[in-house]
Amino acid sequence: MKQDKEKKDNNVFEITIKIDGEKWQKKLDEAFKKAVKTVKIDGFRQGKAPRNIFEKKYGKQSLVVQAVDDALNEAYNMALEKFKEPLIIQPTVQIDKADENEVVYKFVFTTKPEVKIKKYKGLDVKKEVVKVTKKDVDEEIEKLRKEYADLQVKEGAIKKGDTAIIDYEGFLNGKAFAGGKAENYSLEIGSNTFIPGFEDALIGLKAGDKKDVNLTFPKDYHAEELKGKPVLFKVTINEVKTKVYPELNEEFFLDLGLKDVKTVSDLEKMIKETMTEQLEYQAENKYVDDLFEALLNETSVTVPEQLVNDELKQMILQYEERLKMQGLTLEQFYKFTNSNEDKLKDQMKDEAQKRVKLRFAIDEIINLEKIDATDDEVEKHATENAKKHSMDKDEYVKAFGGSEMIKYDIKVQKVIDLLKK
Repeated sequence: MKQDKEKKDNNVFEITIKIDGEKWQKKLDEAFKKAVKTVKIDGFRQGKAPRNIFEKKYGKQSLVVQAVDDALNEAYNMALEKFKEPLIIQPTVQIDKADENEVVYKFVFTTKPEVKIKKYKGLDVKKEVVKVTKKDVDEEIEKLRKEYADLQVKEGAIKKGDTAIIDYEGFLNGKAFAGGKAENYSLEIGSNTFIPGFEDALIGLKAGDKKDVNLTFPKDYHAEELKGKPVLFKVTINEVKTKVYPELNEEFFLDLGLKDVKTVSDLEKMIKETMTEQLEYQAENKYVDDLFEALLNETSVTVPEQLVNDELKQMILQYEERLKMQGLTLEQFYKFTNSNEDKLKDQMKDEAQKRVKLRFAIDEIINLEKIDATDDEVEKHATENAKKHSMDKDEYVKAFGGSEMIKYDIKVQKVIDLLKK
């Protein structure tokens, strides 16, 4: 039996554990006794076949595989005894050699790398000042009015912003082409739904008018047979509708579900408060992101590759969940984008490295400043957030990942507060 410790990188170590000789032969014997009980060999009662007969039928390697598995925990404990330093990630293991004479395990241990932060107090980062003007409020109100506008039939000519109810048919070299015909189609003029020039050609027409519209399809059009081709559209205007915007009155406020809004002034005040709250939230998030970016620029650390790979796995899982919410699978995404997992990992690798580096920087500040979270703080956090999310407290703690995760989250928030100072 042999143990070797080798430093592979700054904070990555390899420990080789070799089991051979009498100890290994004993493991093979135990593997045989275990395996022979599970098989039936002609001419022998189950579990009573001699080893040479078993090996002739199932091969010596089957016992080697079983013995390698059986001896793994013992080898791992031997490696841990030799490696006394604190670990930051579960060790990995590979089998360098395994035969009837010996087994050689190679364990890779990763310790915490040295973290150096030049400065984390007094970072030159400013928070954006949030200001909502009357113009911003007026524009938001107009958006609401447009959203709740009614389409009503109008007399007279089509203007930009109107909706034309049309029949149309397209012809290429005098022949109707597939997908180029519709009846009673609602087309908002100015929406750029159709190819360039089509909607503009209808401006000034009235209900009952007919017009031949000569256009050329864009060179980058998706249908190969129509790319860059001149076509003729025969168009009939069946009806013209225009948007009628709601009055700013109590009836409209009730349609919006705003029971406490009685006047335009009330609406303006509510919208200003809502917009300010949203912009403040965005500004706060950007402020924290900028602080973290500044902290990363002041931090020097060799990030272990294994941690980056683990982070990449988590990021891909999160990305897959977001795709599911859009009704897509990861396989469909790869197909649509002509991509694969390796390409996606390449795109995410820089971000994964930044995330791991940031965790090291935050943990170093927690250590330097002796930042902690009390049981009372954990209790308060869990109670308040459970209420906010309409959850039972214990249910919230479990969903968050346990009280230790909440404790760590509180510590991180204390680090953020420190960075802000």
